[in-house]
Amino acid sequence: MSERTIPAESITGLVLAGGRGQRMGGVDKGLQILHGKPLAAHVLARLAPQAGALAISANRNQDAYAALGAPWRASVLADTLPDFPGPLAGLLAGLRAAHTEWLLTAPCDSPWLPADLAARLGHAALAHGAAGADIVTATTTNAAGVVSLHPVFALVRTSLADDLAAFLAAGERKVRAWYARHKAAEVAFADERAFYNINSLQELAELERA
Repeated sequence: MSERTIPAESITGLVLAGGRGQRMGGVDKGLQILHGKPLAAHVLARLAPQAGALAISANRNQDAYAALGAPWRASVLADTLPDFPGPLAGLLAGLRAAHTEWLLTAPCDSPWLPADLAARLGHAALAHGAAGADIVTATTTNAAGVVSLHPVFALVRTSLADDLAAFLAAGERKVRAWYARHKAAEVAFADERAFYNINSLQELAELERA
């Protein structure tokens, strides 16, 4: 990519796999198999060329996730807050653990995430005003012209960890509400399929057959 962006070595990629998997009947979503590999492994493979380090947010089956991340030396991070409080808890663990300036997040059920996700979000971060943006997220527009925000596909400054910790300590849980506290930017992507989330075992079975 010719446009100025954030180098991969300044980014830690985080796979968000710490949820309850309720829409999949409580199974550990990231470990479900698609085309011979766990979903989280597909996401790790997509993130690996885009980041200097990798991590996995997981609250169950941490040994299995550690084995998945082994080829990339990905660390496995558990939430520091109890009772599966949502993706912001996984984000906080990633912000605390990262040794880079930026954290790039993606959910574990998005096996086709864009190969240029980091490059395009990073370009927007640097281009957004004199000091740049603190958080950059992705959007897509469907055939009807409806714009969708994909808030857990995000590039976030790791210096925001303390602010997020305070936000969660106050009982807040909404991703977009926390983003609204900061200088944020959005990047429009053309391919909706790249952000497709597999939300049920039936969907997974249909994709496996296809």
